[in-house]
This record gives sequence, C-alpha cells and structure tokens, in this order.
Amino acid sequence: MTGRREADASLDRATDEALALFADTRAAAAEPDPESREPGGPPPFDFPFDEDPFEDAPAAPGREEPPLDVPFAGVRYYDATGGTAERPGDGTEPPPGHGTPWQAARRTAALATAPLQPCPRPLGDALGHTLAAPLTALTDLPSFDTSAMDGWAVAGPGPWRLPADGDGILAGHAGTDVLRDGHAVRIATGARVPAGATAVLRSEYGIVRDAGELLHATRHITQGADIRPRGQECRTGDALVPAGTLVGPAVLGLAAAAGYDELTVAPRPRVEVLVLGDELLREGLPNEGRIRDALGPMLGPWLRALGAEVTATRFLGDDAAALRAALNASDADLVLTTGGTAAGPVDHVHPTLCELGAEWLVDGVAVRPGHPMLLARYGPGKHVVGLPGNPLAAVAGLLTLAEPLLGTLAGRGARRPRRAVLTEAVAGRPSDTRLVPVADRGEGRARPLRFHGPAMLRGLAAADALAVVPPGGAPRGAPVELLGLPWADGASGGAP
Repeated sequence: MTGRREADASLDRATDEALALFADTRAAAAEPDPESREPGGPPPFDFPFDEDPFEDAPAAPGREEPPLDVPFAGVRYYDATGGTAERPGDGTEPPPGHGTPWQAARRTAALATAPLQPCPRPLGDALGHTLAAPLTALTDLPSFDTSAMDGWAVAGPGPWRLPADGDGILAGHAGTDVLRDGHAVRIATGARVPAGATAVLRSEYGIVRDAGELLHATRHITQGADIRPRGQECRTGDALVPAGTLVGPAVLGLAAAAGYDELTVAPRPRVEVLVLGDELLREGLPNEGRIRDALGPMLGPWLRALGAEVTATRFLGDDAAALRAALNASDADLVLTTGGTAAGPVDHVHPTLCELGAEWLVDGVAVRPGHPMLLARYGPGKHVVGLPGNPLAAVAGLLTLAEPLLGTLAGRGARRPRRAVLTEAVAGRPSDTRLVPVADRGEGRARPLRFHGPAMLRGLAAADALAVVPPGGAPRGAPVELLGLPWADGASGGAP
C-alpha cells in the first residue's frame, strides 16, 4: 500500500511539472484570442499535450478506441450530412468524414423510431410512465363550494343564531338545508358549504354566547372568506397537463382529484444490456490482466432513471456466436452492448450486425470520449446502441444515442437544455465535441472536474452534469450546454 501511495505521489508531481512546463502552449491552443483571457487567469482545463494522454487509453486489451474507420461492405450508413449511402462493395474504403457530428447523432437517435403504442394503466401502475394523451378535467375542482377551514358557515352579518341541536356539517356529508340570513352552522374543513352561506368564520375568530345560541365574531369577515368556490382550480374539460408529461406523484394526485381511475400512457421501453469482454470480472479485485466490470452495475439503474424497463443484463464475453444468438432472441425495444464497437480482433459488434443485415443509423460520432459508439436497426422496432467498453466513453454513448432514442420510445420530448458558464477553460480537438464532467457551482457556473479520461469514473461520480464543449474547446466564462445526471441534486462539491 505504501508503494502505491508513493507511486501516486510521484505521478502527481510529474503531472504538476508537465503542467507548468507546457502551460503557455496549452493556453495558446485552448484560447486563440489571448485578449479574451484575464491577466493572471488560470490556464485552460486539460492535460498539457495536443491530445489528452488518457483519451485513448484502453480499458483492457482489445478495448482500444481508434477512429472508427473500418467499413463493412454492402451496409448502409448515415454520413455527417445526414444522408445515407452504401459502403463500397470491396469493404476497403471508409465512409466520408470522421464520424457524425455530436448534435446530428443525437437528432438521428431521437428520430430513429416512434413512440410505443399507448395503453391504459390504473393510477397505481402509471407512476414513471409518460402521458400519451393530455389530462383534461372530468369534473370541476372543487366540485362544490368547500370550506377551507374549521369553523362556522354564516349567512349575512352577525351575530348569528346556531341550531338548537348543535349539529354541524362534516366533510363527506351532504350538509344541511339552505342557511337562512342571520344563522350559522358548524362546518369542518373540506365540507360542502350550504346554500345561502356568505362566508366561513374560522373557529379562532368566533365566540359562542347566550347558552350556546348566538355566535359572535371577534374580527370583521368579508364576503366569501375561507370558502373555496366550485371550479376555483379548474372547470370540466380544462386542460390540466399536456401529453408527454412524466407521471410523477403530483400528476397522479391531480388525475385522481380530476376523476381518473386510469391513465393512457406510453409503455416503458424495454432494454436488454449485453456486457461483452472476456477480461471482465464480476466480483473481487482485478488480477492476472482482468479488471472489474463497471458498466454492468451502472447501466441498469441509469436506464431505469431514464424511464426504461431493463429486462436483463447478460454477460457474454468475447463470443461472436453468443452475441448473435442474444440479438436474435431479444424481444427488447433496445439492446445495449458494451465494448466490441471498435476494430480489434475480438470486437464482434460490427461483423455480427452485418451478418444480421442491420441498417446503420450512426456509425461513429465526432465526440471524445466515446467516438466508436453506434446505432443500428436490425429488425422492425429492434435497435442496438453499441457503447464503447471504457466506462466514461460508454456513458457518453448512453447520453448521446440511447437517451434520445428512449425518450422518443417513451413519448417524451427532448429535455430542455440547461446552460452554464465554465469557471475554467477546456481545451478541445478541432473537429470533436468533448463531454466533460462538471460540478454545479451555482449562479449558472460549472467547474470542470479532473479524472475525465474515457476509462475513468471518478470525475463522473462527483459530477452534477456533463458539459458539452464544442470542437476547438471553450475559454473560461464560455456558455456551454449541460447534460444532467439522474442522481444530481444541483450542488455537488465536486472532485479536487
């Protein structure tokens, strides 16, 4: 353990020395306009090299992330302009460009399918689904004049005569006859206000005298005081919630109050996760060249947070036959694979999809990390999103391709983009978008976090969002789009 700490300290010292040595070069590369930077301001956030040294570090042998330039003959792909074409018949020439631009890839994924067929569900089973039809009121709310407080329903100016029998009106009861002017009756919160009543006098504002026969007010009350009039919240037929709304507890309560016993919702998309890689361990410490699988435990909860139903998580190793059998047997709306999307000797995702006659919708994205991600259709209503094997690269693929596709299947519109300004500059590549873990610093500010290499999760675990850094990088103070994370609550302290 001591040796490991010494090695880590040595690495930190070497990194600090490199940062100091190349700070000027890095600043020039990240901020082409030197006047846009404050004097003495911090250098851009990144490693001091033309390329991040962790950017292409493999998670394990066979899990490299080279540019996805290996084509497959006779298979359609979507090029960077959104058009489609056939790969050359000899299978030797790559498609044009270096991957679909990041924004275009997300649009392609969102438009790749249609919402699932809506179905009615009882209120108790509708939580977490998406409304497939607008929620309109089936009744007035409230459906009758209702007392907002415990007290007395009164008619006209006081004092008021009380009923001799001392009876009152309770919630859920029909109430009494018309209340005559100069009279009052006890009433409970939520009870129906009798016809003729002009106000409700709160219990704390009334005094009963004369052997319980007369009610006196201790303060002036106005016409309609503490009465919730019929239809105050809505009238029958009013639009309450639009289609596409996620059904949460408040929507369930509103639906019940408005008269619904069931809701028409889009089903949850069914997702099957296929974890590939002979080098992955499911328990214990890494040993003998094998590493722990980080994606199997992470993807299921993440997908459920996105509104999907995870039908299975299968561990297939590097077995092409098992992959093909799993794809053929799956009845999920989306199959998510991890690893095997590049062109190594055990990367079987592309060849297997080619054998199945798949249509390529996105084959490589101009984004770091995660550029070898893919989206393909291999049957009616059957889609595959191939994620890279490195953990942060896989998350980039999940947010780039899987989330928009699942949003469409579930009948939801795209999430409203959230924006913030960077507290530090972030360097970038000329043609690639970067997804960088950031901590929310409040007041619309986001701080980039360390440990953002494709094989790392430490930065992501401390993050509130991923910042979308455009090609070429972004200086300090630049506004960027943020991709929210399901567990983030807005004010994480972040990593050092």
